[in-house]
Amino acid sequence: MKILIIGGGGREHAMAWKLRESARVEKIWCAPGNGGISRDAECVPLNVGDPEAAADLAVRLGADLTIVGPELPLVEGIADEFKRRGLAILGPPKTAARLEGSKIFAKEFMRRNGIPTAGVYGTFASAPEACAKLDSVSWPVVVKADGLCAGKGVLVTSSPSEAKQFIERLTEGGEFGDAGKRVLLEEGIAGRELSYIILTDGTNFISLAPVRDHKRAFDDDEGPNTGGMGTYSADGMLTSELEEQILGTIVRPTLAGLRQEKMEYRGFIFFGLMLTKEGVKVLEYNCRLGDPETQAILLRADFDFATACMDAAQGRLDGESAKWKPGASLCVVIASEGYPSSPVLGKPIGGLEAAEQVPQAAVFHAGTRREGDHYYSSGGRILGVAALGRSLAEAHRTAYGAASRIIISGAHYRKDIGVADVEKLKIAEVRASR
Repeated sequence: MKILIIGGGGREHAMAWKLRESARVEKIWCAPGNGGISRDAECVPLNVGDPEAAADLAVRLGADLTIVGPELPLVEGIADEFKRRGLAILGPPKTAARLEGSKIFAKEFMRRNGIPTAGVYGTFASAPEACAKLDSVSWPVVVKADGLCAGKGVLVTSSPSEAKQFIERLTEGGEFGDAGKRVLLEEGIAGRELSYIILTDGTNFISLAPVRDHKRAFDDDEGPNTGGMGTYSADGMLTSELEEQILGTIVRPTLAGLRQEKMEYRGFIFFGLMLTKEGVKVLEYNCRLGDPETQAILLRADFDFATACMDAAQGRLDGESAKWKPGASLCVVIASEGYPSSPVLGKPIGGLEAAEQVPQAAVFHAGTRREGDHYYSSGGRILGVAALGRSLAEAHRTAYGAASRIIISGAHYRKDIGVADVEKLKIAEVRASR
């Protein structure tokens, strides 16, 4: 197979890295890619928001399959353009990509299909209307921009003044452009978040290893929301009973709803979940793999990822094909000085070779550029340093040991990825061994 990956972040680097393991893969391109991806795939220029240019590129390269990484091309209709030309692509059509592209559409879809989610106070097209509604909500409240905001268009708050300021930034300040023109207010729900992702051909699906993300910029969940500062996946995160609840009340009804509403779906569905006392509820849908969830997930994947992707794209996925390495994986994101508000770019990156020499560790490039044998920061999230371990504690030690070898002036990373679950999973492992 010759495979084209659309995108240029840490998620796409992890995909290229994993696809290379398949004996069936002859060639990998990544468009536009980044400095680190250039070691695992041939990088080619592309405006990812231009579906026609992407299809032209796939034809010119002779790609057998195109895998879409980020959400923007999906929302812009890349899968529709490829289907029109008879090109194989892994990603949903524009109609289904609205599950991610519009928070309001996603809420309406969940309501129509009986999928558990947080209650809605209303949707608003102006700041005065939305702010007036704050007088009659229960706190905390969740404020969401309707459109795509790279993970930064959501605020969970118990402060009326903070909520009003955020609403005004979205609707009047134009911080996120058209994405903030409509605002969704919903109830805040308590519990633990979990990312549950499937790969589907629209009917059959395989569940990927469960993973937990850390969105806030700093330790102890302090600071602003980001695109993600680190993730981990481990045995024992889900009981069989809880997973069956997720499948029975959320995953299967979502797939049935897509078929009922004539939205052919071949690709990844990311379920952002909250585990509440009342049961599992959906916080959001994403129509692609997460970043940095992918880095932790693919480290544990013990199956031919390329074959699974092609089978899903061709509508013949085997729902029993995925196997997972036992133990745990963890990924910590190294971010630029000033991230997420105003990242400082262009800093030289040192220590990469030393970090990559750590056994069971892998370094995935997110925002880097390459000049000869040297690398420089080119984005807010620079690197994802990931590791496997027989336990979450071991994966944590290895990932942070590798991350400590990397030198980037002013860069920062959270020191507490996975810490909350290390002791809990240790206890579960001891009980299971008795």
